[in-house]
Amino acid sequence: MAFNTHSIVNRESDIWQTLWAWPKIELHRHLEGSIRLATLIEVAQEYGIPLPAYTVEQLRPHVQVTSEDEANSAVFLGKFDMLRKFYCSMDIIRRITREAIEDAAHDNVRYMELRFTPHALAEQTKLCYEDVIAGVAEVVAQAQEDCGVRTRLIISVNRHESVTIAEKVLDATLEVNNSEIVALDLAGQEANHAAAPFRDVFLRAKDHGLFLTVHAGEWDGAANVREAIEVLEADRIGHGVRAVEDSEVVQLVRQRRITLEVCPTSNMQSGVAARLEQHPLIDLNFLRVPTTINTDDPSLSNITLTDELVLCHMGLGLPLGRIKSCVMNAVRAAFLPEDERNELNMEFRAAMGLDDTILRPPW
Repeated sequence: MAFNTHSIVNRESDIWQTLWAWPKIELHRHLEGSIRLATLIEVAQEYGIPLPAYTVEQLRPHVQVTSEDEANSAVFLGKFDMLRKFYCSMDIIRRITREAIEDAAHDNVRYMELRFTPHALAEQTKLCYEDVIAGVAEVVAQAQEDCGVRTRLIISVNRHESVTIAEKVLDATLEVNNSEIVALDLAGQEANHAAAPFRDVFLRAKDHGLFLTVHAGEWDGAANVREAIEVLEADRIGHGVRAVEDSEVVQLVRQRRITLEVCPTSNMQSGVAARLEQHPLIDLNFLRVPTTINTDDPSLSNITLTDELVLCHMGLGLPLGRIKSCVMNAVRAAFLPEDERNELNMEFRAAMGLDDTILRPPW
């Protein structure tokens, strides 16, 4: 049975209200996993897309991970693939992008890095990469201003797809040249798909001023974390929790000050950890590895970032002080110019009652 965050998290509780009031920062959220179920139903009806059900509760088990599902990556990715099918026009992508930022604002998220996969969305819409990337960036520019959530974009490419696709996506990204786009991400099926073939693409992205993040150490072992750092020169690691399986990799992460984008609910639901009390965030945190807390795919997992923070406190037993440190780690690791990062740091420290120490980026 898959993990259900709401078996532990109570949104009526005092602790939930307390952590909701904290300013929050999200570094690992996929646009394709952020669609509201009500929007999905409306899109299906408008575009004639058949659904197994047309009410939110009846539809939920088909597009969200529930306790009836097996906890493994195949089930998790299967739900993800179903959600992506509804991104079938630029108007829909624009709507979902705006709603994702609105939902973040309702959860008191102050800064968010939203990642998306242009190749997948271009296949659904039959548009070119440039049009998809520019369209998302355009709506982000307006929505972040309207909603008060500073938002930056991360372009994702998949390691189980060809390097040629990644090259063309990067070409399109550089052609669009939008200031909201800050990084390149390698995602996709980690097991049996090395990151090394993408080295030249990622180093070219870095040469053009983009930051780099790589999904690694999620569905495969610590060696992938090492590869992401040493071969692709990643600034951050998406997930990275299986770094704990190799003490040398833990030391590498610490020495290079590589921040991990940890997504506890997602890890539980996709089978990365068998039991909540065994989730590697506990060990990583106490080993002083820079960790952050994120949602990954809030729609797919039926969670908010507040839910994740409460889960880490109530379910993993992390003291509030350590969770606050994870929030500030995210400020430190934000893909922003130094002056903007320092501004964000001062804002968060003031809101959390901390001193005004200027945080330095980990890279």
